[in-house]
Amino acid sequence: MELKDFTINQVHDGLKNKKFTCVELTSAYLKRINERNDEINAFITIDETGALHQAKEVDDKIASGQALNPLEGVPCAIKDNILVEGLPATAGSKILEGYTAIYNATVVSRLKDAGAVILGKTNMDEFAMGGSGETSYFGPTKNPLNTSLVPGGSSSGSAAAVADDQCVFALGSDTGGSIRQPAAFCGLVGLKPTYGRVSRYGLMAMASSFDQIGPLTKTAEDAALVMNVISGEDNRDSTSIDREDDFTADLNQPLKGLVFGLPKEFFIKGMDQNVERVVLEAINRLRDLGASVKEISLPHTKYALSTYYILMPAEVSSNLARFDGVRYGSRVEAGNLEDMYLKNRSLGFGDEAKRRIMLGTYVLSSGYADEYYNRAQKLRTLITNDFLSEFKDVDAILTPTTPHSAFAIGEKFDDPLTMYLSDIFTVSANVAGLPALSFNAGEANGLPVGLQVIGRHYEESLLLRVASRFKDHL
Repeated sequence: MELKDFTINQVHDGLKNKKFTCVELTSAYLKRINERNDEINAFITIDETGALHQAKEVDDKIASGQALNPLEGVPCAIKDNILVEGLPATAGSKILEGYTAIYNATVVSRLKDAGAVILGKTNMDEFAMGGSGETSYFGPTKNPLNTSLVPGGSSSGSAAAVADDQCVFALGSDTGGSIRQPAAFCGLVGLKPTYGRVSRYGLMAMASSFDQIGPLTKTAEDAALVMNVISGEDNRDSTSIDREDDFTADLNQPLKGLVFGLPKEFFIKGMDQNVERVVLEAINRLRDLGASVKEISLPHTKYALSTYYILMPAEVSSNLARFDGVRYGSRVEAGNLEDMYLKNRSLGFGDEAKRRIMLGTYVLSSGYADEYYNRAQKLRTLITNDFLSEFKDVDAILTPTTPHSAFAIGEKFDDPLTMYLSDIFTVSANVAGLPALSFNAGEANGLPVGLQVIGRHYEESLLLRVASRFKDHL
């Protein structure tokens, strides 16, 4: 069975018209995973028994003449910091090796209710801390387009699995760009929804005021179909929003009359010139589709990266305090409680997790909270206000997703500050809680380049329309 570039609608039509069974389709994806996982390392856990059981249920439904939901029988993958009942959930960390989830995340429950087939759990940077897929305890994920390169992070396995045809779509989480950056590096569509649009119940928290679950897909239409299932209010997540939309409704609407803002602060010195060229060519293509583009200014976004790398570690240090060998995490025995904490955390966490925990503890400490944490919170408000002010005159904002294309494995691993700069264009959307989407704008140096679209709160449909119309007119 040819799996290349299979979309959700193609799977749906194939099952409905009995071109193949769901068991046959699922078996083909499982075979692909088993053939490729040693090389790509996209999956930490493969649930062959569970996936085939779900597929059999779909085939039984088809045999009984029942109508199929849009995601019914569609093989997918879940990032390993999102809980799937009965499956390991490590978040890419040694400290959770051997832990099995005892309940489903809300997004997983909704996918299962919709009939999607979950193939397994994908590799990721440890506790979602990383921009390359290299900090996982289970080894780095490789970019299927060129296995000497990173696929991006932290949703590295989810992006690689979709790009390598090991699943039709995958869920990732995005705290500062962890869906959009790997989408850009792997030539995919990656959507970070508005904060609160998708329930975080069952997502292992990294930075609770930034985290959002979203889809990684091959097309904007696929992302819209997934969003139709996973979004919506959840009484188990107090930050979730009581709002429902059909994200597919406007995909084919023209772009004529739309005004896009191009922030001058996002075209920076040191950006790869070939990446910049591809992005500008893509923006000209949107002009050809009837949109207009005007230069805007977001003056406080130059502080977004610094703001993010103060607030995010502060939340990390709080959220990861529970992994002490008593409440959660593996236990290493010691002579007293303090020594046990130290041994568990020093042996269980990797270097990047330790770095962020220590930084977060520092900025929250007595005497420094006002100087760093509280000041960063004020800047967060100013950054958000910059966006809201510009959205009075523009419908969406266009930026590069990353300042460069995928880089070599090991190239930035020992230089954390350089690695953090990979997030320079993506973090501001998380700081402001805005929806943002990356889609493939073309190629530079033989590698995909992402164009990012940032929208007003709750306007994911517009972002998806931009990506859909762009691809339709290539």
